[in-house]
Amino acid sequence: MQQTSHWHTLETADQVALAAYQQILDAADIAIADHGHFKLVLAGGSTPEKVYHLLAKANADWARWFIYYGDERCLPIAHAERNSLMAETAFLSKVAIPHAQIFTIPAELGPELGAQHYQQIVAKALPFDMVLLGMGEDGHTASLFPGHQHNKDELAHAIYNSPKPPSERVSISTLGLSDTQQLIFLITGKNKQDAVKSWRLGKDLPVAAIIPKNPVDIYIDKEAYHSESA
Repeated sequence: MQQTSHWHTLETADQVALAAYQQILDAADIAIADHGHFKLVLAGGSTPEKVYHLLAKANADWARWFIYYGDERCLPIAHAERNSLMAETAFLSKVAIPHAQIFTIPAELGPELGAQHYQQIVAKALPFDMVLLGMGEDGHTASLFPGHQHNKDELAHAIYNSPKPPSERVSISTLGLSDTQQLIFLITGKNKQDAVKSWRLGKDLPVAAIIPKNPVDIYIDKEAYHSESA
C-alpha cells in the first residue's frame, strides 16, 4: 500500500463527503494562487456524487477550474450510467466552469478510440492538482481492475472484460492518476470492509498502485473501516 497515506475515519458517508469537499476547495485556492488554475479529476460513484452536490452550492473561482474524469463507461453520451452525466447533473451544470475547460472521455467511440483521444488530453493536462478516486469491493479504482494487465507507459487504457457491466470502458492509467499534487480516496459502506483490510495488509490491489509524490488522503466511514485492519 502507499507508504505515506493518511487515513481519516469519519462516522458517516455524509461526513466523508463534507471533508473531501473542504479539501477540494482548499486545494483549488492553493493551486490558483500558485499557478493560476485548478485541474481536478472526478470520480464516479455515490459518495463522490455527494461531494458534487456540495460543490454545486460553493463559491469558487470557477473560471480557473479545469475538469477531467478518471474513467468512463462505453455508453452513449446521454446514458444515465455515464460518470460524466452524473457529474454534469449534480455539479457542472450548476456552476460557471467554462465548457471548454471540461474534458469528458469520449467513451462512446469505444475503448480503443476513446483511450487514444484521452491520452492526448491527459498528456497536455499533467500534472493534475487533485485526483478524486473511489474503491470497489474488489479493490479496483477508476476502471483499473485486479488481474488486468496494461501497458505501463500509457496515460489512458482501453478496458475490456470489466467484472462490472458494462464490460468496455476507458480509464486514466496508474501512471496518469499518480501524477497529481493531491490524491483523495473516498470509501464508504460495509461492503468495502474486505477490500480495505486487504489494502491495509499490503495486498496487490489497483488502489495501492497509485502512488503520487505527496501523501494520499483516504476518507473512510466507520462502516467501511475494518477494525482488525488497523
